[in-house]
Amino acid sequence: MAEDQSSSAEKSQEPTPRRLEKAREEGETARSRELNTTAILLTGCLGLLIFGGTMAQSLARLMSHNFVLSRDQVFDTCALFSHLSVSVMQGLTVLGPLFVILLVAAILGPIGLGGWNFAIKSVIPKGSRLNPLSGLKRMFGHKSLVELVKALGKVIVVVALGLLMLFLNADRIVGLQKMDVLVAMPRALWILGWSVLVMSCAMILIAAIDIPYQLHSHRQKLRMTLQQVKDEAKDTDGKPEVKQRIRQLQYQMTQNRMMAAIPQADVVIVNPQHYAVALRYQQDGQSAAPQLVAKGVDLMAFKIREVAQAHSIPVVEAPVLARAIYYHTKLEQQIPEGLYRAVAQVLAYVFQLRSYRPGTGPRPKLADELPVPAELRRD
Repeated sequence: MAEDQSSSAEKSQEPTPRRLEKAREEGETARSRELNTTAILLTGCLGLLIFGGTMAQSLARLMSHNFVLSRDQVFDTCALFSHLSVSVMQGLTVLGPLFVILLVAAILGPIGLGGWNFAIKSVIPKGSRLNPLSGLKRMFGHKSLVELVKALGKVIVVVALGLLMLFLNADRIVGLQKMDVLVAMPRALWILGWSVLVMSCAMILIAAIDIPYQLHSHRQKLRMTLQQVKDEAKDTDGKPEVKQRIRQLQYQMTQNRMMAAIPQADVVIVNPQHYAVALRYQQDGQSAAPQLVAKGVDLMAFKIREVAQAHSIPVVEAPVLARAIYYHTKLEQQIPEGLYRAVAQVLAYVFQLRSYRPGTGPRPKLADELPVPAELRRD
């Protein structure tokens, strides 16, 4: 018992959406028997008050018809069966409306709390339900005590309302003995019907108390320990070490793909030591602007410069432009429109270097200050 209390005390976390969903899949939803009973009782009483008079008259005619049989019909087996079948069909027709509304109440009552839920797992036999120790535990558990209190409460409230209706209708009940039988019977049924309806309304009070309790009890039952929350997070999102390993592999694949794209770059712009970005510009009309194929800082920037030098890719020092491209452009994306002019000057400088021959004129130079907009600059 102490172990159960300790386990219950550890369940300090509210149930997660996944826990609630799993419980619903297993058929564990908040249900109130009192709500079901209230719905059926009130619907039945209202149905009798609405259809009771018509039903009583129809049943009375049906009984009179069944008690009035000719001698030939009494001794004719086929006629008796035919008479019985007709009587059964007429009886069902008379009682049909009441049965229909009771059926609707029996269906809507259970789903009024917890909604519609059909779970195969809830009807699969479980060996734990056949365990005598588990049965004794349920019999003397907290839930059984609550059910006992509710049963006593129902008896007390219903008896109290019954006595109240008896007191309020005492004069009418006594006056029935002075009436003719044909007048007294409908009057007695009217008193009885309203008394049963009022006593059934007592279930509304019981249900109003039971519904919040069932919701709270269901929520408490599904509460989780901190370890359960962590385990569920691992099962849902994956273990942290696995996720970290996946991120490492993804990063490594990105770096390998980036390094493989550097030989196709047209220029590498550096900071000169901390930043390096590699741009490619396809002059075939398919690309409207230069595309970033590689970028990195510190060690990665060094590797980018090293690969560029190994493949004779021009390396241009433009600190402001290098930082702007690094921070405002994603890999395999085109540079921002605000950097078009600055990058165009760098590419023009690179193309001039490619066509330059020593002794043919002054060596091309890059402008000291490239037109990088203030909103794209990064210190």
